[in-house]
Amino acid sequence: MSDSPQLPGLPATAKTVHDHWLWFLLEGCVLIVLGGAAIVLPTIAGLATTIFFGWLLMLGGLVGLLSGWRARNAPGRSLALLSALLAIVAGGILVVFPIAGLMSLTLVLAGFLTVDGVVSILYALDHRRHASQRWGFLLVNGLLDIALAALILAWLPASAAWILGLVLGIDLVFAGVSLVAMALAARKLAQ
Repeated sequence: MSDSPQLPGLPATAKTVHDHWLWFLLEGCVLIVLGGAAIVLPTIAGLATTIFFGWLLMLGGLVGLLSGWRARNAPGRSLALLSALLAIVAGGILVVFPIAGLMSLTLVLAGFLTVDGVVSILYALDHRRHASQRWGFLLVNGLLDIALAALILAWLPASAAWILGLVLGIDLVFAGVSLVAMALAARKLAQ
């Protein structure tokens, strides 16, 4: 049971945020600080992200290798082992050569933004056809994604040094601001 007053009719998610608003506020503030640091030091943030991703791949590959090794009669065992080895090697390359990994992840980011932009534009046009009022926001989002991808590709290889850290920082700041706003709104419910 929580110490906060019961708020009848409040959905479970809203009640949880209300009951723990201080923790959400703290998390939001930490994300804002981390995002700000990533924006100020985007190259370091990008390299740290690349190395962290490399370790995650290696750990996931190791777990896959162990589970595949133990499942001797499982169908597709050799392919699962090959996939696990590939994850270990790819992760190792990212950890040992983080600058090259940063370039690869930047290209993946540009590819994602391009595909996401096209999908958002198509989604917007589909909404327009069905007389949706807010289709313009989707269209602008798609165009911005494509423009960002074009800028990233146009500025390569220099953009690889900073773009991943900058995007991560911006995302962390927006996530933090969202959590702070949500926590403060939930806090007001108690008053």
